[in-house]
Amino acid sequence: MPVHHTRRVAARQRGARAATRLAIGLAAVALVHGNAMAQAAPAAGQPQPVAPKPPTAATIAANRAVLNQLPFKNRQDFEDAQRGLIARPDLAAMRAAHNNVGASVGALTAQVGNDKPAPDSVNPSLWRNAQLLGNYGLYKVTDRIYQVRGLELANMTLIQGDTGWIILDTLTSAEAARAAFDLVTQHLGRRPIVAVIISHSHVDHYGGIRGIVDEADVKAGKVRIIAPEGFMEEAVSENVIAGNAMSRRSVYMGGASLPINPQGRLAGGLGILGAPGTVTLLPPTETIAKDGQEMVIDGVKMVFQLTPGTEAPAEMNTWFPQFKAMWMAENTTNTLHNLLTLRGAQVRDATKWVDGIKATIASFGKDVQVKFQSHHWPMWGHDRIIDYFEKQRDLYKYIHDQSVRMMNQGYIGTEIAETVKLPPELANFWPNRGYWGTVKHNTRAVYQRYLGWYDSNPSSLDPLPPVPAAKKYVEYMGGEAAILARARKDFDKGEYRWLAEALRQVVYANPDNKEARDLLADSYEQLGYQAEAPTWRAEYLQGAYELRNGVPNARRVQTASPDTVQAMPPEMLFNYMAVRLNGPKAAGKHLVLNVDLTDLNRQYALEVKNGVLNHFPKAMPKADASLKLSKTVLERLQRKDLTVEQAVASGDLALSGRRDALEQLLGMLDTFPSWFKVVTPNPDPS
Repeated sequence: MPVHHTRRVAARQRGARAATRLAIGLAAVALVHGNAMAQAAPAAGQPQPVAPKPPTAATIAANRAVLNQLPFKNRQDFEDAQRGLIARPDLAAMRAAHNNVGASVGALTAQVGNDKPAPDSVNPSLWRNAQLLGNYGLYKVTDRIYQVRGLELANMTLIQGDTGWIILDTLTSAEAARAAFDLVTQHLGRRPIVAVIISHSHVDHYGGIRGIVDEADVKAGKVRIIAPEGFMEEAVSENVIAGNAMSRRSVYMGGASLPINPQGRLAGGLGILGAPGTVTLLPPTETIAKDGQEMVIDGVKMVFQLTPGTEAPAEMNTWFPQFKAMWMAENTTNTLHNLLTLRGAQVRDATKWVDGIKATIASFGKDVQVKFQSHHWPMWGHDRIIDYFEKQRDLYKYIHDQSVRMMNQGYIGTEIAETVKLPPELANFWPNRGYWGTVKHNTRAVYQRYLGWYDSNPSSLDPLPPVPAAKKYVEYMGGEAAILARARKDFDKGEYRWLAEALRQVVYANPDNKEARDLLADSYEQLGYQAEAPTWRAEYLQGAYELRNGVPNARRVQTASPDTVQAMPPEMLFNYMAVRLNGPKAAGKHLVLNVDLTDLNRQYALEVKNGVLNHFPKAMPKADASLKLSKTVLERLQRKDLTVEQAVASGDLALSGRRDALEQLLGMLDTFPSWFKVVTPNPDPS
């Protein structure tokens, strides 16, 4: 087989693999922009949202007990988070100039301060994390290394080269990136950007690039963009297939409808949930394909450590030998990270995470004096950093090994989650606390990675769906009134975890039972007040909000930006169309459409048969219709913001054969609901 043909086949296979992965970038946009989907102000005459309720005696006792369980007298993190402060921006001026950038951190700092005690409605450990994240502004990390922190979930880091700036990660939105760079220019002087290094394929690390980089300068060779191998494939694929579901779920993970206050959401664990903005993408000019690859840019030497499959499918750390500084991307932060995000994703491999940190210690540990990363604040001092690396390494290894140990003893995910507790030397180390991932849901992720959803108990093999199961539970438990009578007593005893299970059955059996909805909301609320992880707090409080007020009536952030859509290969677009195809509607139909993408000079065939949509890399004989159009027009047609009639009339689509074949295909593509229900049942899908 000719080499060029082999390469084309390999490229198509990579595109197909990417297109079938779960999408997490869509959800990341929604999550990073915590305000992007906040509920619109009620219209005149519409009811205001139901006010939250205060913490109960059980919640107050649980939160106060935390004060005796963790080393709150250790204030080293506060010293580190405040060290090197150069300037804080005028947040009012920043909001006005940059599309509300800075509003979230302003609201947060007004609530938490640096020394205020935790209110009874917030877990003291979470309150401490929010206080630390409230330290915002421009900071000096070490000689020639600076960071802007606190404007969004991630940091922007700047390395001062001989003539200009090397940027490490660009935040999520162009507006936030521009605001950060303006702050730098104001206090450190005007210098050109000579390079951007993107650490990994999550949107909060590349989405702001057009806010600070002109594409013309990239094309002219004035700005280099450097990313790990596979970056574009991963960044684009993470914005397609399951994005609608993940985006809706991320509303829960971020608490997007909740105000920032002690009875709502606070910070996001990794950083600040920022204002909505424009997500952009520019392709790299160079990729790092070899572990240990070296590069000198503008007088700054860098050694890249590839860590694929750790926190992201394409990720890399960077060592700066002349500064003895280690950039850890998102492989080690000041929290336990996710092996499986609550919004949903593929399970990450804890063993790869462990091996990546081991390799960092082995390759760079001897000389490191400064550790910094794409979230949180830096750390200084060789011995402290090595101790930190080892404890982060062993954090993931302990969770993995103990979960597998119990799994091999026959325990299932819920039992493992309830049993595995970190040893004190790991649990009492502040950077290991669960502000993003948690021990409980990470242990279940390990179980899922190895054994999947089925626990091998036959009763779990073919359970009833939630609604019919709930109706039988309620019947067996003596009816709704009997359950509620018992539930009120258990609520007074603080048994909120059980009530979340029991009352869910009543709500699913009868969503109109307001008393059940309200008591379930009250139970979720108390669980949220007690949660250490801001993600768990948000999940519970968002659930309580929707039980009381219904599904939010709000605009959602644009999940697939123009840059992302433009970067999608046709194979990915066709696979996305395939998952939108309504199988029952397509059953018994056979359609063949040849597609000539004139802007790409590429031809495909689409075939609907056996209830599925397949695509092929060449035209097929005896097609029902043949289309000549650009990829952009095809995107608009399948999104249904352009009709076939309009495309033909404008000359954007040349169609021969049966027009109704194309219209029939487009008519069988589902449009996914943005705001499907989560804590109450959705309509029967049958």
